[in-house]
Amino acid sequence: MRPFFHAQSEALMTKRALKRQLREGALDLSEFEGDPRIRRLPVERAWSPLPRRVDDERDQAFVKTVRPMSEGQKAMMEAVDTHNLVLALGPAGTGKTYLAIAKAVEALEAGKVGRIVLSRPAVEAGESIGFLPGEMEDKLAPYLRPLYDALSDRLSMKRVRAMMAEGIIEIAPVGFMRGRTLNNAFVVIDEAQNCTYVQLKMLLTRLGWHSTMVVTGDPAQSDLLPELSGLAPVAQRLEAVGNIAVVRLAERDIVRHPLVAEMLGVL
Repeated sequence: MRPFFHAQSEALMTKRALKRQLREGALDLSEFEGDPRIRRLPVERAWSPLPRRVDDERDQAFVKTVRPMSEGQKAMMEAVDTHNLVLALGPAGTGKTYLAIAKAVEALEAGKVGRIVLSRPAVEAGESIGFLPGEMEDKLAPYLRPLYDALSDRLSMKRVRAMMAEGIIEIAPVGFMRGRTLNNAFVVIDEAQNCTYVQLKMLLTRLGWHSTMVVTGDPAQSDLLPELSGLAPVAQRLEAVGNIAVVRLAERDIVRHPLVAEMLGVL
């Protein structure tokens, strides 16, 4: 027997909205506009424990063109515009992954590249992947979820699914990148601190013609043993190559909750 709430919702929703809920697990609130049985609580602004002057600095609205919010982010965006290979290193919350994917979407929509390839290592941080349910794709999905989240913030999930079905957007773990040549593509390697030196060397040499590659990571937050993570030594060696940009972001570039910067200062 159906739950009471689901039966009521189904009676109020159109057939199209019901299909959307079943497919995406989301309600289309516009279907309930004007219904006297639906009562909304007045909300002036999102609640936050921060003072208004601090909270208002965070732009809640979606903007088509991403703008840098710090000098480090500005340097990273300029590096992506002028280099085919960029390494962006910095602590959590500096916007490394978001900016890289935003630039990838921007390049795709401008016709500068023909596809986007996103990759990150599937590293088990204390949990075993074998205990996750489903086939191999289902087991890898939680590791790749952050890339889906960043993509869906720049594109609708409907467009993301359509582009993935057409092969315009590809999301794959690092292990699936070996032996490939990525031409006419914008490649983002995320969480590179969880790659070994050999893995990073393999990934960097996937770069093909008319392509841009951005490698992001935080050497201080590796799930590997310190001597196994290859991001720091690779970045140090590539800084000597003039056509490669190595951007190092700092705590002052953190645009996540202000407490993140304070925590990282003491942890």
